[in-house]
Amino acid sequence: MSNIAYFPAMPPREDNRPGKRERTKTANRQAILDAARQVFGELGYDGATVRDIIRLTGLASGTFYNYYKSKEEVFDALADDGARRFRPLLRVEFEKATDFASFLRGAMRAYFDFLAAEHETWRVNRPAGEAHPTVRSTPEVTAVFAEVREAFERVLEREHAPPVDLDYLTAACIAVAREVGDKMLERRPMDTEGATAFAVGLILGGLPALPRP
Repeated sequence: MSNIAYFPAMPPREDNRPGKRERTKTANRQAILDAARQVFGELGYDGATVRDIIRLTGLASGTFYNYYKSKEEVFDALADDGARRFRPLLRVEFEKATDFASFLRGAMRAYFDFLAAEHETWRVNRPAGEAHPTVRSTPEVTAVFAEVREAFERVLEREHAPPVDLDYLTAACIAVAREVGDKMLERRPMDTEGATAFAVGLILGGLPALPRP
């Protein structure tokens, strides 16, 4: 008899993968978000309906409503998903930054590039001048605020800069980025370099530092 029979049995491997139910829920949720991004880009936010989104997913209506109750909830979920995926880009810019100005410039450019890439379908299908819906506060959007605030605090400490109200500074910079970004999305072509130059110039130097048309 082979002595292999006397080897101790290997303990069963622990399966840390999510269960089938959780994987299905994740896949359904992602299918809805992917469909909504395409529908909003092709029809515009105001013109899109929940039925349009459901039709593109291939899911049953009841399945959709297990996750979201309205297109407003889906839009908030898209904003949350985008903010979650943008946060690592912020960290990269912080690691590269040598001072406040370099972090601001890198973060702004990363944001406008990300925004343009996320709205490629919108750029192709929607007319110039069409307003983009305002993003409301979501958990991941709030986390971006906290991350930007911490990055500002640390780069300003490196420069031994005088004390500044970090909440106001962060709120002001994010507001500039958001408003300039919304206007950028309305223009054809979308000019990420121009948006970056304007936003950074306004924050660092005020009106005299703004690029001239």
